[in-house]
Amino acid sequence: MQVFLKTERLVLRRFTEADADDLFDLDGDPEVMRFLTGGKPTPREVIRDETLPRFLRAYERFEGFGVWAANERSNGKFLGWFEFHPPEGRGPEEAELGYRLRRSAWGKGYATEGSLALIRKGFAELGVRRVVAETMAVNSASRRVMEKAGLTYVRTFHQYWPEPIAGAEHGEVEYALTKADYRVKYGLLDPPRPTHKSPGVPPDF
Repeated sequence: MQVFLKTERLVLRRFTEADADDLFDLDGDPEVMRFLTGGKPTPREVIRDETLPRFLRAYERFEGFGVWAANERSNGKFLGWFEFHPPEGRGPEEAELGYRLRRSAWGKGYATEGSLALIRKGFAELGVRRVVAETMAVNSASRRVMEKAGLTYVRTFHQYWPEPIAGAEHGEVEYALTKADYRVKYGLLDPPRPTHKSPGVPPDF
């Protein structure tokens, strides 16, 4: 198991081909897929031939970024996944945050815990300057996670849905957090380093 990050309750690791069944179960829950497909499950062949290969390829695009399987640290149970990688066509100075968890993991703070850890790692170690996240405007639970993770509302926009689902008419929302704003909210990302600057001047990032 290639572990990427650990939190108090989570282990985030690389996906492997052995995770296909867990992904199928995750995407087979109508409530999990409610704001993605209107509740339609993802067919097993799509998981096998498209979704999982896409996750595996993502690790090669930029070092330190990708889609990470989330396991419960205490018992190894698969809970879902987090994504943290540059949006299509952009460089590693910007990272898109996303998450999809089993219904049994909802309401326990896992999404916020994993998001906060990824954001901190991105700013402190991966050279990220801005984190963005998107969801349907009516997905209040996902919006709360974004807000708890420190992101703030940027805009509402509309995109084309081949098969519109309930709530799509209200559009999508974008949230974001910059490294500068993170420092204001949470303080320094790194431990103090030796510096020849005057006392009281924080080290550069």
